Amino acid sequence: MKRILLIDDDVGLCELLGEYLLNEGFNVVTTHNGEQGLALAQHGHWEAIVLDVMLPGMNGFDVLRMLRQQNTTPPVLMLTARGEDTDTVVGLELGADDYVAKPCSPRVLVARLRALIRRHTEQAAEQPILHVGELTLDPGSRTVRLSGQPVHLTGAEFNLLTLLLQQQGQVVSREQLAAEGLGTPLGAYDRRIETHMTQIRRKLGPLPNGSPRIHTVRGLGYQYNKS
Repeated sequence: MKRILLIDDDVGLCELLGEYLLNEGFNVVTTHNGEQGLALAQHGHWEAIVLDVMLPGMNGFDVLRMLRQQNTTPPVLMLTARGEDTDTVVGLELGADDYVAKPCSPRVLVARLRALIRRHTEQAAEQPILHVGELTLDPGSRTVRLSGQPVHLTGAEFNLLTLLLQQQGQVVSREQLAAEGLGTPLGAYDRRIETHMTQIRRKLGPLPNGSPRIHTVRGLGYQYNKS
């Protein structure tokens, strides 16, 4: 059974989601505060973490920040208040892989979790290692190195960069990036792709000649420059 860590201070919601996830074949551990959630996330093996933004004491953003600083690798799906676009953007910038707005349907949550875990764990050993200039991406180990130094990307960032490198020099549409990289179609005013691209650019920096590594083609999508 896939192990899920659910961090949310709403005890009733945790019981509801926990029972539903159990019936769907997940093994769920729940906790209701950020400090304990962080400790469990750091010292357990999880296929995914479901993390609420609003937690007593250490909030969800603080937990996520600590996890990513320590390169804790399980994909994180954040629960945000409906209509709070700022929470969504901040969560993605800090390294969340996906989000669901509360109150959420258990069926929707399960579908998003399955897609997230599938993208994160699917067998990639047969895919070739990608070498583009000084950048190396290994789909099998899901690692990225820039001039030999490791670059720590979230699961979503890794998926998006892989798509860009596989089609280097070509424009990859936002729709394809969302469908294949994030596993969900774009919604109205959806800024997930832009937010993730900002983080990838920040982590990789420009090309050695100073030109942008990832070019935005307005109205079409994104292009990884060869040189």
